Amino acid sequence: MSKQNGFVEQTLANGLRVVIEPMPQVQSVAAGFLVRTGARDEPPELAGVSHFLEHMCFKGTAKRTWRDITVDFDNMGSTYNAYTSKERTSFFGWVRVEDLERQLELLADMMRSAIPPDEFEMEKKVVLDEIARSEDSIEHRVYDQIHRTAYGDHSLSWPVLGTDKTVGAMSREQLHAYFASRYQPANLVMVVTGAVDPKAVIGIAERLCGEWPAAAARPERRRPAAIPEGTTVIQTDRFQQQALVLAYPAPSAVDVDRETADVCLSILGGHNSRFFWNIIQEGVAPHVSVGRVDYCDVGMMIAFGFCEPSNSEKVLDAMRREIGTLSSDGPSEDEVQRVKNRARTSLALEAESPYYRYTQVVQDVDVLGRPRTVADRLGAIDAVTVGSIGIYTEAWPMTGVGCLTSLGPRDWPRM
Repeated sequence: MSKQNGFVEQTLANGLRVVIEPMPQVQSVAAGFLVRTGARDEPPELAGVSHFLEHMCFKGTAKRTWRDITVDFDNMGSTYNAYTSKERTSFFGWVRVEDLERQLELLADMMRSAIPPDEFEMEKKVVLDEIARSEDSIEHRVYDQIHRTAYGDHSLSWPVLGTDKTVGAMSREQLHAYFASRYQPANLVMVVTGAVDPKAVIGIAERLCGEWPAAAARPERRRPAAIPEGTTVIQTDRFQQQALVLAYPAPSAVDVDRETADVCLSILGGHNSRFFWNIIQEGVAPHVSVGRVDYCDVGMMIAFGFCEPSNSEKVLDAMRREIGTLSSDGPSEDEVQRVKNRARTSLALEAESPYYRYTQVVQDVDVLGRPRTVADRLGAIDAVTVGSIGIYTEAWPMTGVGCLTSLGPRDWPRM
């Protein structure tokens, strides 16, 4: 058992890593499993298998039916959830300290899912319905499209949900084989945050998971090619709005200037941002924003605009203008300080909740290989300055052609 920066860690003999953050000042605990697999780890014919597996882990084990799983969560009063992303899957629950072992036992049992054959086809229909509903969301459609445009035939371009074709054709045998290769100790991390005794947690981990058979870790991931410049137009009458997305390369999840990137983009398109005051409040578009997606080896800055199709030129010009002005002139001290103050407050509030600390520790362990304390996170925010933002915009330029996607009823722009 090792202790460092307030965290306690232990790797079991079979390869399962246990990461614990004791929080003696609270009266609850969040606990769960990080599964180091997501959409980018899937072969093209199995696109969506990680998300489908997330569903199936709630559908039954050798000990429990899906009803038992649901009732057992509720009997603890657990706030529980799971999610799948491009790079990870996570299952977790937030309970009273007294229910920690019960919570971990339930979640550990789910990690040994039976993938019940009698539930497989029913749950496939649920996932296919979720895919169909996502097709009715312009936000989902354009988000998936910018990934296809940016990453081409790389697995980062697969939608997390998969497609109706890949999920529809997926067999239980294929899903089970993927499950067996990924949901194994070397690819799992147990994370616990809250008012706990670390020795007791490690004892629980040994009892629940110590007999799981060891297996090889996941294969190395393939890095995608650079984001291409150019324009992609998807004309569809499914929506009344036009979605415009402008993307540029940005720091990956492991780059040192990720916090600088977040502050910079918040000034540009976050709360009380330049996009808000100079585009939304001026009546140019009802919704514009800027965000950043980051993965273990690449990242992407994405500026979104949703508007009346006839207003597309004005919106794109306005987004480019604000991006260009910030890139050339930089932010003011007041803008930087305001965003940093919001980030500090958010971190301070989240630091009091085992639930939020769980999600932060999971992200750090997955992408950085190590957890960060709240002080580490605050220090990274405090280090952002007007000067560091200037260095960032030079290193990661957001001007030029970029990677533009236009989706909506208008066939625009055509080069």
